[in-house]
Amino acid sequence: MKIALINENSQAAKNELIFAALKKVAEPLGHEVYNYGMYGAEDPNSLTYVQNGILAAVLLNSGAADFVVTGCGTGEGAMLACNSFPKVLCGHVQSPLDAYLFTQVNDGNCVALPYAENFGWGGELKLEYIFEKLFSTPGGGGYPPERVVPEQRNKKILDGVKEITHTDMLTILDKLDRELVKGALSGEGVKKYFFDNCKDAAIASKVKEILA
Repeated sequence: MKIALINENSQAAKNELIFAALKKVAEPLGHEVYNYGMYGAEDPNSLTYVQNGILAAVLLNSGAADFVVTGCGTGEGAMLACNSFPKVLCGHVQSPLDAYLFTQVNDGNCVALPYAENFGWGGELKLEYIFEKLFSTPGGGGYPPERVVPEQRNKKILDGVKEITHTDMLTILDKLDRELVKGALSGEGVKKYFFDNCKDAAIASKVKEILA
């Protein structure tokens, strides 16, 4: 699985710490981890949590990433932004238990974490424990066992609802403010990783057009 990390501007200083914790847990499990920035507080390509949502949606809809780890101070804004887009199912995860239940019950493809709220001494350990529960077991297994069938059925129903209530990414990228989108896609991580991993030629072409 390709896992993308995206940080917004208020918590960009923690990017290196978050990336290290994510790699430490995910890579031994066979996952690939890609850091899309921001690469620290001084990164010239500043991302708001809204732009995190745009970038996450482009990565997931194009197949450039299978899972996105993002967040902000509380995690709430990033979660709301990500869930504004098609084919993005983002959970607000504050604990290892949240992580496990989200991946098993909801089988989403994105999480938004709080990187300021309740993040102090031992913060990197908390991240590692969360990532362990997210990525050590395949998603959608259900919990508790007697709820597996209805939970899996509800996930398919939700996916179907999102297909109807959201339009496609190409239309969205055309209608959004061009400078907002360009800012979301102008980071060094997009240049390094996106086009090599993208599986959707139409979205790749649209991203090139926006960045031109």
